[in-house]
Amino acid sequence: MDSIVVTGGRPLEGEIAISGAKNACLALMPAALLSSDPLTLTNTPRLSDIRTMSALLESLGCEVAALQDARVLAIGAERITNHTAHYEIVRKMRASILVLGPILAREGRAVVSLPGGCAIGARPVDLHLRALEAMGATIELRDGYVHAEAPAGGLRGARVVFPLVSVGATENALMAATLARGTTVLVNAAREPEIVDLARCLRAMGARIEGEGTSEITIEGREALHGATYRVVADRIELGTYMLAPAIAGGSVELLSGPGSRELVAAFADKLQETGIEIADTDRGLRVSRTNGSLRPVDVTTQPFPGFPTDLQAQMMALLTLADGVSKLEETIFENRFMHAPELLRMGAQIDVHGGTATVTGVSKLRGAPVMATDLRASVSLILAGLAAEGETRVARVYHLDRGYERVEDKLGACGARIERVHG
Repeated sequence: MDSIVVTGGRPLEGEIAISGAKNACLALMPAALLSSDPLTLTNTPRLSDIRTMSALLESLGCEVAALQDARVLAIGAERITNHTAHYEIVRKMRASILVLGPILAREGRAVVSLPGGCAIGARPVDLHLRALEAMGATIELRDGYVHAEAPAGGLRGARVVFPLVSVGATENALMAATLARGTTVLVNAAREPEIVDLARCLRAMGARIEGEGTSEITIEGREALHGATYRVVADRIELGTYMLAPAIAGGSVELLSGPGSRELVAAFADKLQETGIEIADTDRGLRVSRTNGSLRPVDVTTQPFPGFPTDLQAQMMALLTLADGVSKLEETIFENRFMHAPELLRMGAQIDVHGGTATVTGVSKLRGAPVMATDLRASVSLILAGLAAEGETRVARVYHLDRGYERVEDKLGACGARIERVHG
């Protein structure tokens, strides 16, 4: 099993190209199920989760071709030959549930295993199911599978009010509504850039959608959608993660995420600047620099977009272990998402966790240690900590890392980090 070995103490200088967004791509790929014409996605990240979604779509009858060094995915769903998404594939990734809405809308029936993924909380799918039920679907849970059937004539437009903001449920309902009869209004919808990206792709496929990026999205159903070519948005979580690299290690790095990309990470960037880090917009993205030795403590509360992302909480904690004072991080999105804290303690951090709040008292230095990744974002937080630690940090179980970060060792190594992947 691979490990990542980091020897800290070296400032970073250079540039890092930001890949296409994993979470956006994982929603765009199932959108291909809505049309018998091909959907071509460009700027796709080369990640294990993308390969898992490709395998799932192929199991349903799609043809998936990875082109241009896997930076382009061509997906053809001329016929859906299998209406069941089996546990053997779905258990690997929670985003697999996103095939439910498209298959149900197009075929009138779908059977999808309850999903798996990182162990950072229950993340139930009940909001997905309620939205589809509001559109007329009959839902039954049997033997770990969701059995869904549309009424005669297909799904119907409806007013769907989400009691809680859910990105996945918004995505599933949005896709299903594009083929429903009549108008669907999603109230208290998620506002994340990945939702906007999905709506834009669906619109390119002929869908009629208004309001993406706000809490109310209106969809007028169509009889059919057509094919399209669409570019995946830059990954805001990868962007935020690499913004933290020079912040914690020192130095100056330009993140090649495209002009105007600060909007993708505005709340996070504001908090990072509060710690004393310099962030400047460039023609190609953002430049992040740490020019003085001290870091100021800050308090962070995770919130749905446009608030501070839960997917950057672990990485931010790594930085705050070195701040000059006491910081508090409140996790409001997922329970059980401080599993990286005990591993940071092994490196000399001072962290006290009570329920959904972690109190971090900054220390003067971290020490390299053998640590273990518990989930995707925790794994990269330990690598970031290793950039600043004295000595060697060995991060085990980095298969989590490979689900969401492409060639971390190459990207950081090109900026001067002493980092390598060790096999076995």
